[in-house]
Amino acid sequence: MSDVLALSKALIERASVTPDDDGCQAMLASRLSRAGFACESLRFGDVDNLWATHGSEGPVLVFLGHTDVVPSGPREAWASDPFVPTERDGLLYGRGAADMKGSVAAFVVALEQFVAAHPQHRGTVAMLVTSDEEGDAIDGVRRVADVFRERGQRIDWCVTGEPSSKAKLGDLLRVGRRGTLSATMTIRGIQGHVAYPDKARNPIHQALPALDELVARRWDEGFETFPPTSLQISNIHAGTGANNVIPGEMQVLFNLRFNPNWSAAQLEAECEAIFRKHALEYAIHWHRGGEPFHTPEGPLRAAARETLAEIAGSAPEESTGGGTSDARFIAPLGAQCVEIGPVNASIHKVDEHVSIADLEALPGLYLALMRRLLA
Repeated sequence: MSDVLALSKALIERASVTPDDDGCQAMLASRLSRAGFACESLRFGDVDNLWATHGSEGPVLVFLGHTDVVPSGPREAWASDPFVPTERDGLLYGRGAADMKGSVAAFVVALEQFVAAHPQHRGTVAMLVTSDEEGDAIDGVRRVADVFRERGQRIDWCVTGEPSSKAKLGDLLRVGRRGTLSATMTIRGIQGHVAYPDKARNPIHQALPALDELVARRWDEGFETFPPTSLQISNIHAGTGANNVIPGEMQVLFNLRFNPNWSAAQLEAECEAIFRKHALEYAIHWHRGGEPFHTPEGPLRAAARETLAEIAGSAPEESTGGGTSDARFIAPLGAQCVEIGPVNASIHKVDEHVSIADLEALPGLYLALMRRLLA
């Protein structure tokens, strides 16, 4: 059994449902310490974070990942126990196999191999993993980034192991991510009888024109490789359940995924201007999930493109699609960030799996990237 397969299985066996690390990081720290890495545990609340470094100079190349996983759902829905790693037909099954314990295992193996072959390498290689990527993302990389900012910790390049490939390993290189901004909004009216609308104020009737304007708006035309900014209403609730009562309030949840044409603060101001235009009486809570980031042409993007072209046999698609990742907290530190990982077809699903061949190719991919940048 290959080293990366064995380590992936050992990680999958630990039911590290977010934010519980369940000992994964201690196992990783033990291995990397033996390889000569300085390992620091950063625990905030219920969240574990591991920072492991080899070297003390710049440039600094960081591999970023997470040991937590989403819940498995009903055990009986899986063909095999989600926390018993199982091989079937060339695939490794288990919760976290693709997202992203396989990548974390590959990080460790590649880092061990790199420092063994290049003990006097230039710069610094490092790994940062958290147990809060699949959860609230408050005490994980977001909090660690604050610590790094206070310390003046330099990060030049960051490689996130999120499962980014589409059909085969290396066919996509993620060079940025959109920002995410969520809102919980309450529109206040006056409850009353539907037969006497003059004695009430219906928040649904008041809100609909404003919401229609939000949904119909063309926010921008995109930004370089980013798609246009989009707004989606995800939940609306109002009323008592009776058909003869005008509700006293209405709650709306919506989210914006936005490109670098905007900041979260600008979008908040634009939305609230629409609400004021329609004379809504409202309260709103905004949650800034992360600003967009984009890695322009430079040493990291070029090295990643060349490495993936060797692996996949052709140049990768360079994309900013998908949701969010913890790289959104590292990019504001001044780091260039890319995402390279296995195929994402089964992530968060029943019977999550990764190709064993892809898994065994990952350490070599990350090793080649390190050599291009630091050897």
